[in-house]
Amino acid sequence: MTRQIVLDTETTGLNPRSGDRIIEIGCVELVNRKLTGNNFHRYINPERDSEEGALAVHGLTTEFLRDKPKFAEIIDELRDYVSGAEIVIHNAPFDVAFLNAEFALLDLPEFPKHVGPVIDTLVQAKELHPGKKNSLDALCSRYGISNAHRKLHGALLDAELLADVFLAMSRGQNSLTMEMQVEHQDGEAQDQSFDAVLPDVLVLAASDAELEAHNAVLSGLDKDSKGKTVWRMEAGNSA
Repeated sequence: MTRQIVLDTETTGLNPRSGDRIIEIGCVELVNRKLTGNNFHRYINPERDSEEGALAVHGLTTEFLRDKPKFAEIIDELRDYVSGAEIVIHNAPFDVAFLNAEFALLDLPEFPKHVGPVIDTLVQAKELHPGKKNSLDALCSRYGISNAHRKLHGALLDAELLADVFLAMSRGQNSLTMEMQVEHQDGEAQDQSFDAVLPDVLVLAASDAELEAHNAVLSGLDKDSKGKTVWRMEAGNSA
């Protein structure tokens, strides 16, 4: 079983080193590349105001966040939720730096120590689409994923959009043999493989005129080589 968590955060500003904090975290769970609906979403009281530029992006005011739990109050839930999973983030260094700062304030090991590999979809997108815009909005447009309802940035909404983008970008990595879960009467799930159904191959036979022209070319080559063409030799050996 492959468990992946698509994660996004909103913050009070751009730099955790200057005291900026996480104010929202949203996570979407994928198991074997399927959305499970087991999401994680929390608003967080950062105990400080957001910078004006950041507030314009996420719209989460100090008044709204004042009665929300502090990061220390949600850390155990978050650690349990992400434990051991692969983490998918767009521009991972940004979010991981903020998570590391929050974990450090609580004397905990850095965020990557609690999870599996961290996958950066921005790096993947740049490799797939060099020289093009690879923001989340640009990728949604490129892969036909609707983000019309996205007026402001929100951690859970962005994580949901990124999950769709990630699945679309990595779809070509699937093998022709797909796995499905079969539910038995006793309620236990069992892996079962099946070969993907491929479309019939359309075969077009050569017309009589085309065959005649082809034989004429072969005969000419055979004459030029005095009967030493490979196809004549092979035909003689098989006779």
